[in-house]
Amino acid sequence: MITATDVFAIGRLPKIVFGAGEIRHLPTQIEAFGSHGLLVTGAESFLGSRHFLALERGLRALSVRYTILTIGGEPSPLDIDEAVARHRGDGIEVVIGVGGGSVLDAAKAIAGLLKPGNSVMDHLEGVGPERPYGGPTTPLILVPTTAGTGSEATKNAVLTRQGPDGFKKSFRDDRLVADLAMIDPDLLASCPKPLIAANGMDAVTQLLESYVSLGANPLTDALAMSGLQAAFKGLLPWYEGGDKAAEGRSLMAYAALLSGLCLAQTGLGSVHGLAQPLGSFFPIPHGVVCGTLLAIATEANIEALRQRAPDAPQLHKYANVGRDLLGQPALSDVSAQDGLIAELKALTHRLQLPNLSMLGVLESDIERIVLHSRGSSMKTNPVLLTDGEIGHILRSRLS
Repeated sequence: MITATDVFAIGRLPKIVFGAGEIRHLPTQIEAFGSHGLLVTGAESFLGSRHFLALERGLRALSVRYTILTIGGEPSPLDIDEAVARHRGDGIEVVIGVGGGSVLDAAKAIAGLLKPGNSVMDHLEGVGPERPYGGPTTPLILVPTTAGTGSEATKNAVLTRQGPDGFKKSFRDDRLVADLAMIDPDLLASCPKPLIAANGMDAVTQLLESYVSLGANPLTDALAMSGLQAAFKGLLPWYEGGDKAAEGRSLMAYAALLSGLCLAQTGLGSVHGLAQPLGSFFPIPHGVVCGTLLAIATEANIEALRQRAPDAPQLHKYANVGRDLLGQPALSDVSAQDGLIAELKALTHRLQLPNLSMLGVLESDIERIVLHSRGSSMKTNPVLLTDGEIGHILRSRLS
């Protein structure tokens, strides 16, 4: 609810087209930007689908040329620099990213650097010289084929260097926001169950962390709650299949979109703070990190707020989510918060998300992970967690 003292700003947003079957209009949308496109996509799924064949026919009918660039896994700065060097002289007029969050992040970074031609390392937050980005960008269309990151709606391209000196950092600028985000739930039909689980929990994490973020505002609160309601209604039916799977896909496509819109405005929290070192030091998909940590990190935040800031509005927000999720509007704040934690733990179990030891994390790794967890996401967590509390989150999910 807006108050007389609220002040907030909303950053640039893409034009958004949402709906089942909207992918059929992609060729004409591409043609509006130019006659030569760079199609950035994953290594397999989209290129082998009927949707790609239809896109190919549509572009041919419009005499639009396209070059295909495939991205396997989470893109690295080297991947971006090599792609820019390879295609900078090709006369690319529009970049089209079709795929999961990693593909869309790669497309954003490439579109941002095709014209300037410099290294993405110049602009990554927290590493390198952090030079201001001056543009210009190449027009950009983003089409997600998974429901999780909401990357189609954000201004940041997350890049990863894995290994002992690894990092997961963002190239971030309002000019990287897509000109068009096209969300078609039909593109999600081929997602395997582990991907549904991981990406779905990524969306839930982004929505919940945005809602309780120190950077939240009345507009993002409304979007985050709408997204959470959709995710809690749609994720399990889609994951488990059956008569309501198609509805679940649409609900999760909508939830993921809203999660991207929210995080771009609010910042996130402790789960994403930990996702940076975990995704850098270990080959763990981002959504899996979010899914396995969300329940215990939420519990840690609530306990810390109860002890150190019992009047914090974020405690009431956690309770709002709990009451809505449980369908019990008369619950007290404490009971609703406890209910939210229990439901998130149950959801983690039903989605069969692995614990950290199954993902290669050892007790001896925890100190190093905690040391590298205090990036930008931790700055908007609703409470400043101690190193001991962050370590407890990790230890609680080792087994």
